[in-house]
Amino acid sequence: MDLFEKTNGEHIYDIAKEKGIYPYFHQLTTGQDTVVNMEGKKTIMLGSNNYLGLTSNEKVIEAGVNALKKYGSGCSGSRFLNGTLDIHVKLENELANFLHKEACLTFSTGFQSNLGIISAICGRNDVVLCDKENHASIYDAIKLSYAKMIRYEHSNMQDLEEKLKNVPSNNGILIVTDGVFSMSGEICKLPQICSLAKKYGARVMVDDAHGLGVLGKHGRGTAEYFNLEDDVDIIMGTFSKSLASLGGYMASTKKVVEYVKHVSRPYIFSASITPASVACARESLNILIENPQMVEQLNEVSNYMRIGLKNLGIKIIDSQTPIIPIYVYKDEYAFIACKMLLERGVYVNPVISPATPVGQALLRTSYTATHTHEQLDYAMKQIKEVLDILGV
Repeated sequence: MDLFEKTNGEHIYDIAKEKGIYPYFHQLTTGQDTVVNMEGKKTIMLGSNNYLGLTSNEKVIEAGVNALKKYGSGCSGSRFLNGTLDIHVKLENELANFLHKEACLTFSTGFQSNLGIISAICGRNDVVLCDKENHASIYDAIKLSYAKMIRYEHSNMQDLEEKLKNVPSNNGILIVTDGVFSMSGEICKLPQICSLAKKYGARVMVDDAHGLGVLGKHGRGTAEYFNLEDDVDIIMGTFSKSLASLGGYMASTKKVVEYVKHVSRPYIFSASITPASVACARESLNILIENPQMVEQLNEVSNYMRIGLKNLGIKIIDSQTPIIPIYVYKDEYAFIACKMLLERGVYVNPVISPATPVGQALLRTSYTATHTHEQLDYAMKQIKEVLDILGV
């Protein structure tokens, strides 16, 4: 059989292109903000993870430019060898202090962070308990680790305990969960997870990519939100969302961080984060630390939209985060709705099966602390009109 045989035939993306409703790879000609220029049209952005609106912050941009001038465009090597800059170490120390952990380690991307952490910590004699709705990078990381993966039903603590009961006592156990689930915006049941971990001798890792800058009084994320910072063993996160840059990190004890630093193949064999990205992340973190009210501002924006959508009779997944998914049910409706909304100057993301169950397609909308009520009111009106046209 020809290896490329799978590329032949008609795929869903081919069908969508033929129908003129293909929703991916739209080109922006401006930076990420609440309003962008997308394919020549001014568009309200309801599809990014720019939660604090810092991608267009002048101080963040200036920090990146200055780092580019001082350190050049790249590091030309891995952190393990020639690619460690003083600002890498400073960022790690600042993050560790902010997250109330002993140490921190940065990776070149968020996806790589999960690969690097889990593949280093877990091995053939270990078991990873994984929420079924965890991010794809967690699934790939477990495969890379060769540990046994046991999936538990989404946020089902009874199922998690049943699975834990059957893990042999000679296995190391890691429970890994998204802090905020990226598709639904739901917050994990961290208090119950930590309680079960103590009961069965497991360690806890939280992927807080969508929690940092979003949850907690100071924006430290899911663990702070539940006052469980001492109970979470590993916190993973990204710079590509609230911190307006690119890269990822893990925060844990010094022993764990040092171990990962010296055995993680995705870490050792990847080039380090570019100087500009490091500087932008540092400045964004500093802005968050000095302005914790930004988290409350983000919550206000999200609640305004959540209440507004409900008042219009639009069915949403009701969360407490800036991720607000809207039901359209049919996969094709998600594509059509995205196209119609883009034509009206509103960008949203389609979520179709298998990312959701068949018949439960969504429009994933997400919000930024700097969205205005005027922008949100316009977007709500367009969403309502499009859904009415589709009969949703």
